[in-house]
Amino acid sequence: MNETLKTILAEAMRLGQDGHLHEAAALIQRELHLPHATPKAPESTPDRTDHNRVIDGDFEVIEDTGPKEGHFIHGRYSHGSESREYRVYVPANADHAARPLILMLHGCQQDADDFARLTRLNQLADTLGFIVLYPAQSRAANAAGCWNWFLPEHQRPDQGEAALLAALTHEIVARHGADPRRLYVAGLSAGGAMALTLAATYPELFVAVGVHSGLPYGLARDQLSALTLMHQGPSAAGAMPMLSGGGVPVIVFQGDSDLRVNPVNASWIIEQALSGADAARTEREQGRASGGLDYTRTRYLGEDGSTRAELWVVHGGGHGWFGGDPAGSFAEPRGPDASHEMLRFFLSRAAV
Repeated sequence: MNETLKTILAEAMRLGQDGHLHEAAALIQRELHLPHATPKAPESTPDRTDHNRVIDGDFEVIEDTGPKEGHFIHGRYSHGSESREYRVYVPANADHAARPLILMLHGCQQDADDFARLTRLNQLADTLGFIVLYPAQSRAANAAGCWNWFLPEHQRPDQGEAALLAALTHEIVARHGADPRRLYVAGLSAGGAMALTLAATYPELFVAVGVHSGLPYGLARDQLSALTLMHQGPSAAGAMPMLSGGGVPVIVFQGDSDLRVNPVNASWIIEQALSGADAARTEREQGRASGGLDYTRTRYLGEDGSTRAELWVVHGGGHGWFGGDPAGSFAEPRGPDASHEMLRFFLSRAAV
């Protein structure tokens, strides 16, 4: 952990010990995933008081048509006390066959449109024929736009954001004809941590999970412990919760020069995915992405030869989506194409 982060953590702890909990939380909120994205030129913003924004209750509106006649839909969904807006991309499909669905969870300081742009999933959906669901975190729920993966009330099934996202997935499956046997979840940073939370709490729903620059499940309980986990990694292996049900297959991407998330967290995510059982064997290969960064890919194989987990460590990679579109925030275009590799990992699997 660098000296700046040590200073931030020490100051937050001092404020908390002195009883200044609000100040400590505010400090951490400012420093938790501060954006280092390339500034964008101001864009003309449509009037946000239009009729799509003042509808009270759940809704869906087709706002855009993709280049191949797919629909990019804007909606809002409520479940219990939680309500979030979302985007869903439905590619054109003449035969109306049930299609896979991928739930994509953005990181802090991002939104659904930015994440779609960054990952290029809509274009890939046109080619491969899957539906993409992009929920958007509310700034009322988290001022930095982060999913609240670090709070216990959002780490349990049938409660908080985990329950909302699972219920939204069910709703989109029913509404848009997705295949319930081929549901996948992935995310970046805080979104990656929440994706793993969903794999842990709803292993019967998701067939596989992709975690990009994310955090292990269940090891943070508040913003202070989240910041500690991000920059130091897990403190004790004995307290590591495992994924239930034998573990959902996971593919992990992590840059070894990431200054926001300690790269050691990636290894602990793999440990959770394996649920404490040793893989029958591992296969490791090294390569260089077309953008110039080297990587090491490790596959963890079960006794039947299937891949239970896959870890990509990108050497010299920072905190950004590898192979991402530079027009999106938190892009690292020099790395291997994380979107393509996650799709390869996902689409070869279906629930039994």
